[in-house]
Amino acid sequence: MAKIEIRNLRKEFGAFTAVRESSFTIEDGEFFMLLGPSGCGKTTTLRMIAGLELPTSGEILLDGEEISQRPPSQRDIAFVFQMFALYPHMNVRKNISYPLVSQGMPKAQVRAKVDEVAGILGIRDILDRPVGGLSGGDRQRVALGRAIVREPKAFMMDEPLGALDAEFREHMAEELRALHDRMGATTVYVTHDQLEAMQMGDKIVVMNNAVVEQFGTPQDIYDWPATMFVADFIGSPSMNFLRFDGKLAPGATHVGLNGHDMRVPELREGAEGKLVFGVRPEHITLTDAGDYRAEVLAAEYLGTTQIVTLATPNGEVKARIGAAQKVAAGETVGLAFRPDTVTVFDEASGRALRSAKNEGVLAHG
Repeated sequence: MAKIEIRNLRKEFGAFTAVRESSFTIEDGEFFMLLGPSGCGKTTTLRMIAGLELPTSGEILLDGEEISQRPPSQRDIAFVFQMFALYPHMNVRKNISYPLVSQGMPKAQVRAKVDEVAGILGIRDILDRPVGGLSGGDRQRVALGRAIVREPKAFMMDEPLGALDAEFREHMAEELRALHDRMGATTVYVTHDQLEAMQMGDKIVVMNNAVVEQFGTPQDIYDWPATMFVADFIGSPSMNFLRFDGKLAPGATHVGLNGHDMRVPELREGAEGKLVFGVRPEHITLTDAGDYRAEVLAAEYLGTTQIVTLATPNGEVKARIGAAQKVAAGETVGLAFRPDTVTVFDEASGRALRSAKNEGVLAHG
């Protein structure tokens, strides 16, 4: 289908900068997620790739061709909007066939292509129905069908499941990913939902305040966040932050938390000042032993696991433990941390310090 390269992309609206020097590569056939909170620049980036917005500076390459100043009609990219954007006066068949009819394709060929796409999407039985009476899920399938029937080089999707209820949204996310796998099409998908991004994406770009914070696989971004923003945005509950003052030299393998010596992956760079010890909830163990103590504040039962909130000398943390482990509010327990999963951050910059574990991952950010 298509390889898309973004090089130092920037978009300004007057004095406001929506996207600031973004660079990343979307490989041919990837399901690629643009993830971040509202206003971070992800939709503007998508619209620039599609040609609906022109960049202030930077390059967009589609299969090696620079297309940043080309109109949408010359990019061979299909766009799927959040609110479907269907023609209400047309039935399903006419909505799907509209791009082909506009191109002057012969009627027999149009009918064959529409039937093929309808079969892929499982909507052959509603081809002659008006779109106004369709459910949200069926309307979304029609919008996808209209994009697929063109056989473009790439698909751009701007929160296409945002208008659906939570249960059906999850079902449609599975269908979208399965459809992508069958077609092998390059897909760029905007979402603010980190669970959706982790579930569907081959690669993820995490954006915040117009800047790319990190770029990589879902596993890499979850395990080794490049910044405190990514660590906090990804995961539910998010990564715990234990703050401390210290001086770390390159090669350090321990940090001091309130007088306690804690192991970390060997650091490739040093730092001094206000630092942060970052650890995911599932990498904290509650133990009777250990001299780093915490008070249990609350426990939230989730069936197979429970989330325990604890007060430590360096701040509040949440631990994910087995449902069978007994804890009670007010008791004091020892905490143990898996040292190979710890990330150390410089609080002033919010950036993760490079270590023996995260060095290769942070190189992508």
